[in-house]
Amino acid sequence: MTRWILSRPESLTESEQLRLKAVLADCPELDALTGQVRSFARMLAERRGERLPEWLDAVRKDDLPSLHTLAAGIDRDRDAVIAGLTLPWNSGIVEGHVNRIKMIKWQMYGRAGFRLLRKRVLLAS
Repeated sequence: MTRWILSRPESLTESEQLRLKAVLADCPELDALTGQVRSFARMLAERRGERLPEWLDAVRKDDLPSLHTLAAGIDRDRDAVIAGLTLPWNSGIVEGHVNRIKMIKWQMYGRAGFRLLRKRVLLAS
């Protein structure tokens, strides 16, 4: 079900589309959630951050508490989220390096100190 909602509608098979449509017809909350998720995905794919305030307003109008929590979190840093949805730059490479270092540190947990971690990070590059 989650995959059907998160996939582009045109990438679903006809059978999957029909089954999803049947489920959404039986559950108005899930139908509303699907619409909001797909709307956000379009905004993300098209890099249309200026649509974020409209999307947040629409989410607040729906009776979907889990999305209200997400909207409140996004609202706390609205300018950064709009920039992330609009601008072509990102910190993906840096985040990847941080994740790699954390994984190496986790693998070594309790075995050695910073000197070994430093050597493993530098030699792994």
